[in-house]
Amino acid sequence: MSAEPSSTPGRLAGRRVVVTGAASGIGRATALLFAREGARLALFDRDASGLAHTAQQTGGIAIEVDVSNEASVAAAAQRAAAALGGIDGVVNAAGIMRIGPMEATPLEVWRQVLEVNLTGCWLVSRGCLPWLRQASGAAIVNIASAAGLLPNAAGLTAYAASKGGVVNLTRAMAAELAPAIRVNTVCPGMVDTPMAEGFRANVGNYALKRIADPDEIARVILFLVSADGSYVTGAALAADGGRSFH
Repeated sequence: MSAEPSSTPGRLAGRRVVVTGAASGIGRATALLFAREGARLALFDRDASGLAHTAQQTGGIAIEVDVSNEASVAAAAQRAAAALGGIDGVVNAAGIMRIGPMEATPLEVWRQVLEVNLTGCWLVSRGCLPWLRQASGAAIVNIASAAGLLPNAAGLTAYAASKGGVVNLTRAMAAELAPAIRVNTVCPGMVDTPMAEGFRANVGNYALKRIADPDEIARVILFLVSADGSYVTGAALAADGGRSFH
């Protein structure tokens, strides 16, 4: 006999959430989990093919957007709010990693990393603010990195600077937007996504001695966006398998 469908509403039932970086990795895992928890989604990414795949699986609205471009973000926010009837939450998961010695890193690479990882969080959050201010229990979660808390390897100057900036941006936003909007950041360690190619074995300094599944990070994000995290704002939550203390 097949099980009866659950009548219990999800933790995000009725919530309208924008997820950036939704075509792959943590953003995609977050979108999948949020859909299971009842959220209505607007999915942002530059990867049209990956975005369409996530949208098909979640029922979300796929919107191609460059998070580092102000006009692109403004248009995407307007489209998302119109389609969803408002915006209750934002998850800024779009990000890139460029690795190389400091002296060999071109200025344009430095700028690209900061513009996507840091400025992108600011632009998307700012673009969604008019609707977040009208929502009840609104929340923003920015995805930083354990490297933003404790850079401990060579070749990460641009990436670590951008993610450290996300941590402090989150604190500033939390102070400015309280009490109406909660703002937190998640700082993952190594996660089993395309960004981890070539680094998956580098977990010797992780207390848990393993790489994370993207769904494990998505569940941390769910806590912060949902009512379960209603008294948490300005936090930088290290979901890094013990990397930053070990």
